[in-house]
Amino acid sequence: MAIEKVKEYFKKYGIEDKVREFEVSSATVELAAEALDCEPCRIAKTLSFMVNEQPVLIVTAGDAKIDNPKYKAQFGTKAKMLLPSEAEEMIGHAVGGVCPFAVNENVVIYLDESLKRFKTVFPACGSSNSAIELTIDELEEYSRFTAWVDVCKGWSENL
Repeated sequence: MAIEKVKEYFKKYGIEDKVREFEVSSATVELAAEALDCEPCRIAKTLSFMVNEQPVLIVTAGDAKIDNPKYKAQFGTKAKMLLPSEAEEMIGHAVGGVCPFAVNENVVIYLDESLKRFKTVFPACGSSNSAIELTIDELEEYSRFTAWVDVCKGWSENL
């Protein structure tokens, strides 16, 4: 199970005990915010895309939406999200639990600027009823991200 894979991954950092599991679903931003009793914007949602035959994850704030012109300028192609069946196979986590931890080898991870306004955020941990609270520095370290990108809209009005 993917959550066990994520907990195992976090063991090397000594933070596996920080993973929270819920009795209720946290598969969407709204459900996760409810389970965590936090603002939806602080949920770090992880979106799965295909960029030139390469699976890519972009971690964004819960209130951010992909801005197609910014995305195309960054990646040179139209935004094409993976289908749920493709995400599980290519990323290593099912939709609802996709996260930037313990992913398949060839996955490239980006963090969106929309996250930088928070002290801590809550990404999922491989299942549709899990999360972990991380600082932005911790998210950078544990996600093994490639770069920060600015490919979202709809969030800067919420500053």
